Amino acid sequence: MSKKEKEKELTGKQKAALLLISLGPEVSASIYKHLNEEEIERLTLEISGVKKVEPEIKEGIIEEFHHIALAQDYISQGGIGYARTVLEKALGSEHAQAIINRLTSSLQVRPFDFARRAEPTQLFNFIQNEHPQTIALILSYLEPQQAGIILSSLPQEVQADIARRIATMDSTSPEVISEIESVLERKLSSTVTQDFTETGGVDAVVEVLNGVDRTTEKTILDALEIQDPELAEEIKKRMFVFEDIVTLDNRSIQRVIRDCENEDLILSMKVSSEEVKDIIFRNMSTRMAETFKEEMEVMGPVRLRDVEEAQSRIVSVIRRLEDAGEIIIARGGGHDIIV
Repeated sequence: MSKKEKEKELTGKQKAALLLISLGPEVSASIYKHLNEEEIERLTLEISGVKKVEPEIKEGIIEEFHHIALAQDYISQGGIGYARTVLEKALGSEHAQAIINRLTSSLQVRPFDFARRAEPTQLFNFIQNEHPQTIALILSYLEPQQAGIILSSLPQEVQADIARRIATMDSTSPEVISEIESVLERKLSSTVTQDFTETGGVDAVVEVLNGVDRTTEKTILDALEIQDPELAEEIKKRMFVFEDIVTLDNRSIQRVIRDCENEDLILSMKVSSEEVKDIIFRNMSTRMAETFKEEMEVMGPVRLRDVEEAQSRIVSVIRRLEDAGEIIIARGGGHDIIV
């Protein structure tokens, strides 16, 4: 069996494991720092099952990784079209296309990559007169902060409509995306993946709204409550979650603690991260913190539903206090003024 045939038989996980073995422990350790726990577990399992690495297989995998890394770098510099041109000159059209296809399908190079490197004001000037559905599609692919700035700059009468379109967007065909991309940036070719590209949704509009100033957010949500009350409520639920309490200043956290039921706080903290527990304990009196810790220790297993309901009640308190102007939630756009 040839080297190429042997490489084709390997899965992506096996290739990744062999690559890490080939790179040595120090480099592998630095790579591990950028992986999540599940990825580390999978790779470690694969590595532990490797008995021997044939030199020609090792060379082939390193070469493949090198080509993909180069392609990724070229894409970041000038888009897929630029990457393809450079790789074709270096490796030939067939080999270059195979690398681009593998890269876009496995790493999911997202459309509008060039737009994410552009200034929001430039993008706004270009798309402000487009159809709301086109604007919604483009915003759903931008970084949340970029999209928030652009949404804030649009006329108030269209902001809620565009936010609704982002939230209810399901999937868009590569052909449509490609057509819109070509208007924004001629040289960027269409996405290579043939599957319909998922974008938009409630999570997408939540990220966008988290990037706008409070005034714009309120205007959009007020309008959405009239147009689609259920959607407005779902967006509100996801805009600030219990774990986000760590983003509040100490004075705000102390106010939230005072206004929440102790039972809700204890239940919510029982399963929260150490960071959340630490910041809440630091904003309590020593006696109160000790009481909470004791109750959490003797508390048995808790139902996820009960925890979620308790956290939801705390988030409702936070939203109410913010609406009343008694606490500040850090947001993108504008400047929060505390008087």
